[in-house]
Amino acid sequence: MGVSGRAADLAALADRLGPAAIHDAPLGARTTYRVGGTAALAVEPSDEAALVDVARALDDLDVPVLVLGNGSNLLVADAGFAGLLVTLGGGFAGLELQGTAARAGAALSLPTLARRTVAAGLTGLEWAVGVPGTVGGAVRMNAGGHGSDAAATLERYRWVDLRAARVEEAGPDRLAPAYRRTSVADSDVVVEATFRLAPGDPDAGRATLDQIVGWRRDHQPGGANAGSVFTNPPGDSAGRLIDACGLKGLRVGSAEVSAKHANFIQADRGGSADDVRRLMDRIRADVAAATGVVLAAEVRMVGFADDGGEVG
Repeated sequence: MGVSGRAADLAALADRLGPAAIHDAPLGARTTYRVGGTAALAVEPSDEAALVDVARALDDLDVPVLVLGNGSNLLVADAGFAGLLVTLGGGFAGLELQGTAARAGAALSLPTLARRTVAAGLTGLEWAVGVPGTVGGAVRMNAGGHGSDAAATLERYRWVDLRAARVEEAGPDRLAPAYRRTSVADSDVVVEATFRLAPGDPDAGRATLDQIVGWRRDHQPGGANAGSVFTNPPGDSAGRLIDACGLKGLRVGSAEVSAKHANFIQADRGGSADDVRRLMDRIRADVAAATGVVLAAEVRMVGFADDGGEVG
């Protein structure tokens, strides 16, 4: 569909959503890079029923959809996102602990999930304290670290199918988890996940949390970044490859390869998302030329001509 057709569908969607629709909503500023443009439309459903209503409003319209959690794995183009931004409201941030099961809403932050389960005498989600994302994002991309990931303890998850406008639920087999990816479709909005944990000692759990937080502070940069930029190739480390190519400190405009960890890119305050993208392309080209390894992006691109990732 052409630009004029997309604009017409966006206008029709705004009419269907009514006062719930926010125009030219901040998007790049809500990511951990804190650079990039706005979303044409945005909505914040408060519960599953409201999210299903959004799905019904999208029926027969060619409008891409982006679901935003903490924005910790996104790079939004300076031109912005010509679609609908969906941010899950507070009704999706609950946590229910029953026995060794932790039933968490998709908008709950991973550090909060880690700390609350440890405090309740449960073990299995300590790794999540160092990941600045949400439960929904963790399920969608099988987030992880420190020897574990979301799939390791996931028992069930719920999602809203935006194409069919219905709520569904399944076990981890449907997820087909792999390293930093799953089979969750772009049209599936994860709304809840249940993790099956094991009994643990709260004091030992808190010590593990402190170790993870300390390790990340010592080994990873702060500031405006989105964590690891590239996934690790089989049997190797993306950071090691980038460092071996002498790329630490490499700068393109307002973006720079971190001097602390080569697989991190820092964005200057008020900088350009397109600079970050250009630096990523330069890193990939240099590493491929020197080693033959083509690095795959872990960061999700939004609003770029070749992002190809949103719900149409």
